[in-house]
Amino acid sequence: MSTPQTLTPTETQPPETKPAAGRRRRQGGSSWGRALRRDWQLYSLAVLPLLFFLVFRYAPMIGNIIAFRKFEPGGNIFGEEWVGLRYVKLFLNDPTFWNVFTNTLVLGGLTLLFCFPLPIVLALLLNEVRKRALKRFLQSVTYLPHFLSIVIVAGLVMQITSIDGPINALLGYIGSEKISFMQDPDWFRTIYVGSEVWQTVGWGTILYLAALTTIDDQLYEAARMDGAGRWRQIWHVTLPGIRPTAVTLLILNIGTFMAVGFEKVFLLYNPLTYPTADVISTYVYRMGLEASNFSYAAAIGLFEALVGLVLILSANVISRRTVGTSLW
Repeated sequence: MSTPQTLTPTETQPPETKPAAGRRRRQGGSSWGRALRRDWQLYSLAVLPLLFFLVFRYAPMIGNIIAFRKFEPGGNIFGEEWVGLRYVKLFLNDPTFWNVFTNTLVLGGLTLLFCFPLPIVLALLLNEVRKRALKRFLQSVTYLPHFLSIVIVAGLVMQITSIDGPINALLGYIGSEKISFMQDPDWFRTIYVGSEVWQTVGWGTILYLAALTTIDDQLYEAARMDGAGRWRQIWHVTLPGIRPTAVTLLILNIGTFMAVGFEKVFLLYNPLTYPTADVISTYVYRMGLEASNFSYAAAIGLFEALVGLVLILSANVISRRTVGTSLW
């Protein structure tokens, strides 16, 4: 009587398994090459942006090494000697830095509080305008400030708020005393945030208006059939429809929370308004370029970048777990 023949595990496998897997690997490995040959014109458009980020964003990161080395102008570009966390300890024990840090948080928080939701409100209002000519006119008027130079905006703000400006002229007309807005620290945050809202809110509505066009009209029709009024349609249809766009922009804004606009603050502030106007970016400028303390300034700048990184990572995780939308 013959005994049944046992097969080894390798003999039981189908003969086409390994060749098929090899073919799939070869096809997957060459997919990028085929895509590059097919769409090389499109990929070539990304060369200049990639070079820009490489030269002006990633290459300068090498300079962060001087935050841990003693740097002297005219010497080694990577510093003369290793000093460890000396400069980090210096700014952490500096009361001026913590005042600047507080100003940065306050200005960044106020800017986010007003400049993030107002574009959504403006986009919803513009979406309700039915006359096309009026809608285009309002869009043009609200977009226009974005195209003005920061220098022009700062000049307009200083002229409007000067002692002989229109605001003080109006105050004098009604019998009130004139106010030195640009020399009063208590007014700086109001002036900065107000000018930021005027310049950025209109431009910020573009993405939200584009997101509004992607909402299916059948959703509005179904809501009307269920008896929903205009406000309930906005709450249950419009806002959920633009939520992914809003969350993405919120995460990006939180990522730049610490990088309060250097140009505008630098043009508007003066030594009298330092107590409320001086932020990390302007403080780094004075310490690095004016005082030639480059290592100290680099340590503060690195700290600011790390805080911004933690903020954007935290915002991304919270958004993914609570809303279900995130950048990655």
